Amino acid sequence: MTKRLTRIYTRSGDDGTTGLADGSRLPKDSPRVAALGTVDELNSQLGVVLALDLPDELTGLLQSIQHRLFDLGGELALPGATVIDDTLIGALEQTIDRLNARLPPLREFVLPGGSLPAAHCHLARTVCRRAERALLRLSRQEAVNSASLRYLNRLSDLLFVLARLLARQNGGAEVLWQPGEPET
Repeated sequence: MTKRLTRIYTRSGDDGTTGLADGSRLPKDSPRVAALGTVDELNSQLGVVLALDLPDELTGLLQSIQHRLFDLGGELALPGATVIDDTLIGALEQTIDRLNARLPPLREFVLPGGSLPAAHCHLARTVCRRAERALLRLSRQEAVNSASLRYLNRLSDLLFVLARLLARQNGGAEVLWQPGEPET
């Protein structure tokens, strides 16, 4: 394997720009860099979820998703590149259907929480939604892979299902919204 980083700091970003994989430089607050950073944040949040006590099945699933998010980051770092495709979206949909079949139907909205793993998974879901919005914002200015937008949309759905499963792990329960409850 070749070395990708020989130096951790380069000082090249001290002027407020960052380099893309094609050698071009963009302002660090550009829509492309914002989308890339939010995908990276999502991947980091999944790392937090993975650091918790999870069933082996979910650990493998989330580790695989981390690799796909790195692929998506690569896609964003190289304008015009396409890595995410409909095959990955179909796989997410099959996983959602399989895991959701284990859960009772929803009758109320679910509040984030229930357990530490579930709460962190809900947090990952909200970061995923933000990544989707950042990618959509970028798509209004330049071409992006539409499959990547669909992937993030399905991934947030999957993270919701995983949060529900994790809340019920070890005899736990989901926190359901109770509208109109007075504060105590």
